[in-house]
Amino acid sequence: MLEKYSGKIRLVFKNFPLRNHKLAQPAAQAALAAGKQGKFWEYHDKVFVMFNQLSNELLEQFAKELDLDMDRFRKERGNPETTSLINRDLREGSRIGVRGTPTIFVNGKRLEQRSIEAFSAAIESELNR
Repeated sequence: MLEKYSGKIRLVFKNFPLRNHKLAQPAAQAALAAGKQGKFWEYHDKVFVMFNQLSNELLEQFAKELDLDMDRFRKERGNPETTSLINRDLREGSRIGVRGTPTIFVNGKRLEQRSIEAFSAAIESELNR
């Protein structure tokens, strides 16, 4: 969608680590820490592919695979500002009715059908307003 609507839309990512997944919060912290080194999306993608097999060791392995500065990664991962950002996103998500991930909104409207066609139609509708 970003490519198709280049210059017309933007992507805003918010954290919403599910409470029933014991490593969701540590994974979110790790992804944000990777982002401090310009590797958020690469790290994020690894987490989503392996979400059922996550461990603290695997979170470290992802960082190594992405050739991150490990000392910096660990420091940022434990940074209280990182936790604060995630908690702010969680509160906002709860306030607007997010119950699971991923949840997609187009101009503040939840996308119920998550097909490419529905996504494109929602964007087109908003662009034509």
